[in-house]
Amino acid sequence: MEVTVRIGQLAEQAGVSVRALRYYEEQGLLTSTRSPSGQRTYVDGAVERVRLLRRLYAAGLSSRTIVELLPCVDSPRAEQSDETWARLLEERARLDAHISDLLQARDVLDGIVTTNRRHRETFVDQVDIH
Repeated sequence: MEVTVRIGQLAEQAGVSVRALRYYEEQGLLTSTRSPSGQRTYVDGAVERVRLLRRLYAAGLSSRTIVELLPCVDSPRAEQSDETWARLLEERARLDAHISDLLQARDVLDGIVTTNRRHRETFVDQVDIH
């Protein structure tokens, strides 16, 4: 017998809102069945699926890109491998560029913090003199 959870339970366990789960369904990223009373139910593995979706969104992938890549997660086949491989490498290169940009921004911020620290020290020294 397969264990199922209702939408509220899944939202709580996965750390997302019910609205997010409905959005994932609308985008074709998550599936549910309906109970006889019309409530959405999800298989037990849905928590891990939602966590995967959250990581992919956090990495900057769009819903469309995730939809394209999920067949490789769900049921990889040889005929999708070349196209998917290229797509995965493209996304990875995009993430690498974004990480590089973030590291540069952090370096600039570090420089500003260092400069600010020096200025603060001169202010403190001036206050101590008077």
